[in-house]
Amino acid sequence: MRRTLAIGRNLRTGLSLASLVAGLALLLTAPAAHAADTPLRDLAAAKGKVIGTAVTGSKLTGTYGDLAGAQFGSLTPGNAMKWGTVEPTQGSFNWTEADQIVAFAQAHNQQVRGHTLVWHSQNPSWLTNGSWTSAQLNGLLQNHISTEVTRYKGKIAAWDVVNEPFNEDGTYRSTLWYNGLGSGYIASALNWAHTADPNAKLYINDYNVEGVNAKSTALYNLVKSLKEQGVPIDGVGLQAHLILGQVPATLQQNIQRFADLGVDVAITELDVRMALPSDATKLAQQAADYKSVVAACVAVTRCVNVTVWGFTDSDSWVPSTFPGYGAATPYDENYAPKPAYNGIAEAFGGGTTTPPPTGACTATYSVTSQWNTGFTGQVRISCSGASLASWKASWTYGAGQRITQAWNATCTQSGAAVSCVNASYNGSVPDGGSVTFGFNASWSGSNPVPTVTLG
Repeated sequence: MRRTLAIGRNLRTGLSLASLVAGLALLLTAPAAHAADTPLRDLAAAKGKVIGTAVTGSKLTGTYGDLAGAQFGSLTPGNAMKWGTVEPTQGSFNWTEADQIVAFAQAHNQQVRGHTLVWHSQNPSWLTNGSWTSAQLNGLLQNHISTEVTRYKGKIAAWDVVNEPFNEDGTYRSTLWYNGLGSGYIASALNWAHTADPNAKLYINDYNVEGVNAKSTALYNLVKSLKEQGVPIDGVGLQAHLILGQVPATLQQNIQRFADLGVDVAITELDVRMALPSDATKLAQQAADYKSVVAACVAVTRCVNVTVWGFTDSDSWVPSTFPGYGAATPYDENYAPKPAYNGIAEAFGGGTTTPPPTGACTATYSVTSQWNTGFTGQVRISCSGASLASWKASWTYGAGQRITQAWNATCTQSGAAVSCVNASYNGSVPDGGSVTFGFNASWSGSNPVPTVTLG
C-alpha cells in the first residue's frame, strides 16, 4: 500500500542512541515536471495539440490547482456536468461545481471539454425511476441538452454529447435512451447541442474503442452514417482507460481511419492502471505506455487533444473501481511526477534534464536518533562541480522500515521502496552547496542502511 506522508515540521525525538552515518553516492536528475522546465501544455501546443486533465472542482486550490493550471491546456469536469449532478431534482439545478471549473479554466487560459450530456449512468433517480412515453423522454432529453449547452455557450470548446452508446460486440447498448427512442436519439442529441451552441465541437465518446475492433468499427460506421446524413458530428473520443502493457497495436491506425472520415479525434480519459504495489519496472512500462499513446496522437494531424483522467493518483477513480489496481496517473499522491510524466513530455518533443556528472552530487544518509520502535533519519544532498534545479532520491529498505512522516521533501513509500523529491522551496542545490531533508520511520529488529539510487 502506498503511504501519503506529511511535509513540514522537523519533529525530533528526545531519545538518543548511537547514530549511524554512511556516505552514499546519489544519482540525481531534475524531474521534467519541475517549474523550471517546459510545462506539458506548452510542449503539446508546440505540436499543435492540447493536453488536458479531468478535475474535481473542490480541489482546485493549493498544489492541485497550481499543477492543473500550469501543466494542462484543457479541463474536463470529472462529474460536475453530468445530469445527476446538475439536476438532482427535476427542475432544480445545481451548477456550482461546473461554474467553478469553467471560471478556473478561463482564469488560466484553458479550454473546457464538457462531459457528458447523454449517458446511461449517473442520471438522477427522478429520471431513471420515471415512467415516460417516448414523446416525454424525447422532450426531457432535448430540454436537458438545450439548458446545459446554452448555459455554457461560448465557454465550452467541445462536448462529449453521447457517451458509451455501444456494447463490446458493436451492438447498441440497452439504455433508457436507446430503449425509449431507438438509435435516432444520437442524431437528435447532436442536433440539439449544435442548435444551442453552433461553435462547440460535438463528440461521441466511448471506451475499448482505442484499437480496431468490433466496437470501434461500429462507432466508425455510426460516424460515417451521421456525416452522410448531415448530422453535426465533429469528433470521436477514445477514452483509453488502459491496463499496463496493453496499448492496442492498432491505436494510430484507428485514430487515422476516423480522421480520414473528416472528424477530429481526442484521447479523452487516458490512464494506465497497474496491479499494486507499483515498482520501478511497472512505472517504466507505464511511462512507455503513456508515451506510446501520446505519440500515436501526435502522429495524426486531426488528433487534437489528449486528456488524462485525473493527473494525480490521489484523485483517480481506479482504486475504488478496480480493487487491487491503481497508480494510474502521471503524478503520485503527493504530486510528484512519475516516469509517466516524462513519457508524455518526450512524446510531445520534450525531454528530461541531463543528469549531473557522476559523483558531482552526493548524499549522506544518517540515522540521527533511534529507539526501540522507530528512528529519525536525514539525507544531506551536496554538490561539487555541478548544480541541481531539482532532485529525487530513492532507496529500498531491507528490514521492513516504514516512513511515517517527512519534512523538507515529498516522500512516498510503496512496499519497501521509498522515493523522495524536493519540496517547492529547496529544489535548487548550487555548486558547492547542500540541502537536507528528514523523516521519521518505524523499524523492528534491525535498521540496515539502504543504498540510495536514482528514483
